[in-house]
Amino acid sequence: MLRVLTLSSLFPDQTRPNFGVFVERQTLGLAAAEDVAVRVVAPIGMPPWPVRLHRQYRSFAGVPTAETWKGMQVQRPRFTTWPGTQGRFHVAALTRALIPLLDDMRRDFPFDVIDASFFFPDGPAAITLGKRYGVPVSIKARGADIHFWGTQSATAASVVAAGRAADGLLAVSGAMRDDMVSAGMLSERIRVHHTGVDLDRFAPLDRCIAKTRFGVEGPLIVSVGALIPRKGHEIVARAMQSVPDATLLIAGEGPSRVAIQAAAASAGVADRVRLLGSVPHRDLPSLMAAADVMALASSSEGLANAWVEALACGTPIVITAAGGAQEVVTDPTAGRIVERDAGALAGAINDLLTAAVPAEQVRAHAAGFTWSANTAALRDHLLDLVARKRAAAA
Repeated sequence: MLRVLTLSSLFPDQTRPNFGVFVERQTLGLAAAEDVAVRVVAPIGMPPWPVRLHRQYRSFAGVPTAETWKGMQVQRPRFTTWPGTQGRFHVAALTRALIPLLDDMRRDFPFDVIDASFFFPDGPAAITLGKRYGVPVSIKARGADIHFWGTQSATAASVVAAGRAADGLLAVSGAMRDDMVSAGMLSERIRVHHTGVDLDRFAPLDRCIAKTRFGVEGPLIVSVGALIPRKGHEIVARAMQSVPDATLLIAGEGPSRVAIQAAAASAGVADRVRLLGSVPHRDLPSLMAAADVMALASSSEGLANAWVEALACGTPIVITAAGGAQEVVTDPTAGRIVERDAGALAGAINDLLTAAVPAEQVRAHAAGFTWSANTAALRDHLLDLVARKRAAAA
């Protein structure tokens, strides 16, 4: 039996059902694998009192510190995040919060390996904990954890040090692996570990019928992701000026909402751009399948789940050359990779609307991204780390 401690500060809870849903799905797959037992620790960072009384954080008071979540035992310890410190003290605070919890957990669950599913602050904390308990550590890089935390003056050194100290590393794409190597991590320790997609849930539908649910007639463009500058929703909104008669639906929530609305208004397309807010992940398949094109103008990514989910629904994608874009768009029937520019996006969207590639041809590009492959690769990776650690200790 392989006993795995999954550590991830990116994990859903009752207040944030879409937060890290891909980490949840990966962990559910691992927990269901043969001869594997998993415990999950999903820490929640909280500012000190009285800042934590702000409405942004009050909802966390109702999140239990321990619960059974979709059949898995999940612990949700709190750790202190100090505002204005750029994450400088996150790792130390997280480590202090985890030591008593894990000391107690090991009495009935002597985990063999720590699987840190997000690089910061989870990865550096996992290194310290791995040494404390004498177990190997794997850290997975997903995108912003390397591109943001791995480049900030307050945190970059700890990210790179954790990457060099880990027994094994995972990267969501080959491009992410290259970025990790450029940062100073060892290429021989990095394994590309693609995300998966549920091909039963994300599947083509009758597009005309699917559009009626959203009150749309004519071409439908969808953009999915948090409303933050990095995702580039404003650029997609401006692109609609050159995509006649098309509707843009944006699924996501975040601080860029006003900026996106302003971009749509300045482009004269406010009546054709609708912000749906946070859409539950269970409802994304019908949205993706209704769209003629999914467009995302990210400045950086690892390998966006939305790309693969759209393809699985038979919807071609227009994306920027961010992260693993070229590992997903391998053929014109999958979509286009363009400059991060409204004109380039509009040209590619119009091209795909004209081409009208059959949904099954588009869907074929998602066939290599399955959760079963994701699970098998993760299980093999963790077993190998445990075997090598035990061999070294023998």
